[in-house]
Parts: sequence; structure tokens; C-alpha cells
Amino acid sequence: MGVDAAEKVGIYSSLEEVYGPSVGPEIRARFAAVAAAFGSGAPILYARSPGRVNLIGEHIDYEGYSVLPMAIGLDCIVGIREVEGGSLSVSNTDPAFKTRTFADPCGAAGPNGEWTDYVCAGYRGVVDHLRTKSLPSAGLELGGLELVVDGVVPAGGGLSSSSALVCAVAIAIMAVRGLSFGKGEVAELACLCERYSGTQSGGMDQAISVMGQAGVAKLVDFGPVRTTDVVLPPGVSFLIGNSLAVSKKAEGAHTRYNLRVVECRLAAAVLGFKTGVFAPAEALALETLKEVEVRLGSRAAAQRAASTCLHEGVYLSDELEELFGAQLESIFSGEAASVAVLRHNADVGFRLRDRAAHVYAEAERVLSFQVACAAGSSAAVLADLMDASHASCRDLYDCSCAELEELVAAFKNAGALGARLTGAGWGGCAVAIVPTDEASGVLKSVRETFYKPRVETGAVRAEDVSKALFVTLPSAGAAIFKDLKI
Repeated sequence: MGVDAAEKVGIYSSLEEVYGPSVGPEIRARFAAVAAAFGSGAPILYARSPGRVNLIGEHIDYEGYSVLPMAIGLDCIVGIREVEGGSLSVSNTDPAFKTRTFADPCGAAGPNGEWTDYVCAGYRGVVDHLRTKSLPSAGLELGGLELVVDGVVPAGGGLSSSSALVCAVAIAIMAVRGLSFGKGEVAELACLCERYSGTQSGGMDQAISVMGQAGVAKLVDFGPVRTTDVVLPPGVSFLIGNSLAVSKKAEGAHTRYNLRVVECRLAAAVLGFKTGVFAPAEALALETLKEVEVRLGSRAAAQRAASTCLHEGVYLSDELEELFGAQLESIFSGEAASVAVLRHNADVGFRLRDRAAHVYAEAERVLSFQVACAAGSSAAVLADLMDASHASCRDLYDCSCAELEELVAAFKNAGALGARLTGAGWGGCAVAIVPTDEASGVLKSVRETFYKPRVETGAVRAEDVSKALFVTLPSAGAAIFKDLKI
């Protein structure tokens, strides 16, 4: 089973319907803070969308491959109401994030280095979607909206705070204007509009945020987006630890996240030429490594091609342009983020063999993880897959960092069966699988070995360690609240 992509985002009148029967006072306090921030009057409705932890399947969603995340309890709440005038007003319950007013929110959508970039991206995503479907604009170009945001997904923590915000904003705007689309459609439009922030998002984060369900992880497939329930084995828990190294995808994307997207596309094009199964024009039009696998007929064939047709080390632009018979920028015409990557890395080069090897092997590990869960395999099988994923992210995809390596080692030394970085990498979080009856001991050990020294140096406050290291369960996806009594 999975969430029907045509199913609408649910509308609820009580917090218990989404957060469970034991809603904590901190959740009620957050909704109350959002309501209070409006001053006189109250929001018409609230939308919430959660962060996620990816159990396995890193950096392969933008290559068209399945991933296996679960929604987590940390979320973003957006209150919204209609106001006089034509502007969009955005504020945050955290005073560190400044209030902004936009006369043209669509025009403000872009990588401006502001937290509101994601709000404007969500706004523009709804407008773009209506135009694409040739539907009435629902007055969105007229603005006249006030939003208040409250988020507890740690920014730059690898748990998809940006996508939680984009999804919550888009859902709130649609709901207040009387628009309703299927969850699959909402996830896809949120993926597209988040790209206005400067990262070439692959779709996993938005899909699980919108389509997550309590009690189960999800196998997320693309083209179109859809999910399948994955029941995790009993007797195991998943722990999340924040490395405290901030990972912001939109900042430095041309040397990290977006660079990997470009490298994979270049690898696909080289394979298209070298395998001889694509015409030159077809090879240059390839966008994902999955397309190569489909034409070759199997993943094993694609893996063999990657190991024999792609050389080790770096490819420089001159070598690629000689092979392609075309300028690289012409291949990425109209894609400003990709062109920026090409220009920035022209003298550094592109590591194509390693990136393709990771993608194909990671795609196989995702399916192995799903099969192992369905077959009731031991947690050790899942742990081995997670360990292999981490090694691949570190050695082939170069997306780990010293802090993540230390944190993963701390988990393993504390008794975790397996551990890996989760999210884009280059900082952020790690996820570990442990026997449930040993979880408290592992948490205690990691607090001592990883976090205590950082408390002593002032990198984190002692009272905040519980926010950086915790047990997580599969949680509910996006929701709308109307007529809510807090």
C-alpha cells in the first residue's frame, strides 16, 4: 500500500488527528505563537509539512531512481490569512528571521540568500502550476496575503527544512484560495518551485513531506511521483544525530549539490556516446543515468558500462567538448544553475566515473533495503546496506565531511548496527539503526563522545543536545487545519 497520488491533503480541526492523541504542550504552544503573531484577528487556516530522514538512497532522486525516506515529527507550520492590498507579508515566530513584505512575490523568487526565498518560491510554484494547467489564477497575482511561519526542522541539518517550508507555504496558499490538488501533484509542483532557491532538487524531500504517513517509511518512485509503504522491522529504532556542521544546499551549490547533478548528466552523455546505443543527438539530450540503464536493458549492464566506458579521475571541459562535438554550455542552454556550475568548475574538472558508480550501486541498495524489510530480514542486513551507502557517499560521491565521519564512528562505536550520513551531506545529520532495547545506551554514549566536547567548546548548548540527538519514528505528512481550537 501507499498514498494514492490523487488523494488530497487532509483538512483537520484538531491537532490530535495529525499529531496523535498525546499532543504535547510544545506543539500547542507553537500553534498559539503563530496565531498570536497575527496580532488582531486570526489566521484563516494553518498548514504543516514535516522534515524527513532518508534511510537509504542518497543523491539518486534527481537521477530518476527510487529512494526510501520517512517523514519525521519535526515540522514547519504556516498560518495564513487574506489582507487588504496586493502584497505578501511574511513573518516568523523566531525573531532572528526578519519580517518581509513583497509587492511582487513571484519576482522575488530566487537565490537571494534570504530565508524568505523559500516562501516566495512556494508562492511562485502555485502561480506557475496554475498557468501550466491553464487554470484561473485564484487572484494570486493580486497578493493580499499574510503568512506567519514557525519551524523546528533544523536549518542546514540535512532533514529538509527548506522543503518543509516550501511545501507548507504552497499548501497554505492553495488552501486559502480554495485550490485543491492531489498529493502527487503538490509534491511535484513543490519540487519544481524549490529550484527557484538555487538548488536542482530531485523530488524526494517534497514527496515524503507531503505523502508521509505515521508508522511506515516510504519507497518513493518518480515519473510520476508515487509511494509504497515500507514496514520497518520490529525491535529496531532509528536515531538521528546532527553533526553541527551546517549544510545549506543553496549556498555553494555550484561546488557541491548542483555540481553532482551536472556531473551525473555529463556521465550519462559520455555513456551515451561510448556505448554506441544512442545517436549523438540522443546522447546529448540525456538527463539522467537511469535513461542509460533503461536503454542498456539492466542495471548490471549500466554498471559495467560505467566501469569500462568512463575513465578514472577528472574530465576537463576540453575533453568532453571534443567527444560531444559541442560546447558544454550549449548542452545546458537555458539552465542558469548548471551553466554556473560549468563555469566555476571548468579548470577543476568533473569526476564522472565515481559519480555514476555511486548512483547505480545506491539505486540497487534501495531496492535491497525494501526487499529485506518485506522479507522480515534481520536488522543486520539493513545495517550493512546503510554502512555501504555511507562508504559510497564518502568515497565515490565526496559528500561527507570530518564532522559526519566522527559522528558516524561515534554511533558505530556506541553499538549502532549501522550508520550513514543522511540528506545532501557536507554536514547535516547522520542516521543510525540500533536495537530498540539498546537505544538509550547508544544515545548516552554518543552524547559523551561526540556532543560533550562540543558543549565544552561552546559549539552547542547542553540544553540543546536533545534537539541534536534523538530517536525518530515515521510520522504523518502534510496537513491543513481549519477551525482549530488550540
